[in-house]
Amino acid sequence: MRLILARMPALDAALIRFDAWWSGLSRRERFMVGGLALFLAALVLVYGVVKPLQSARASALQDIRTYETLTARIRAAGTLSANQPQRRQGSPADVITGSAPSFGLTTTVAPLPGGARATVADGSYDSVLAWLADLSATSSLRIQRVDIQRTATPGRVSAVVDFGA
Repeated sequence: MRLILARMPALDAALIRFDAWWSGLSRRERFMVGGLALFLAALVLVYGVVKPLQSARASALQDIRTYETLTARIRAAGTLSANQPQRRQGSPADVITGSAPSFGLTTTVAPLPGGARATVADGSYDSVLAWLADLSATSSLRIQRVDIQRTATPGRVSAVVDFGA
């Protein structure tokens, strides 16, 4: 195989001048110039390669965190549905007693002027709050007063809720 090297006159002239200049330096000057060249090469490597890569990596990690946070918020918000939950109809007592069993609650309902009072003797805190949220979303009843008390069992509560129409 034959290797053909193209010679460039301008490059050859520059190399000849550099060689003449380098030969004119003393041993001490060569070490100093070589050290300066290494220092400049290290600076170019750090500030021209490493720092931009670190900056790009940090920016990418921040973008990932942002998108993960947005994804978590979107998942937590749930899906948007075109249809609204079915509205509960009837008297306040019928609406309350119809909704409570689906949350595992047993209620006692007493009529009040313009509404009703529901008493939950024992239920989980999460179920009571989910039941109240469901009633607010699916009926015209509005919560006027809530009294939630802890029971002896952890996570269990008793509640008295006054609803108004």
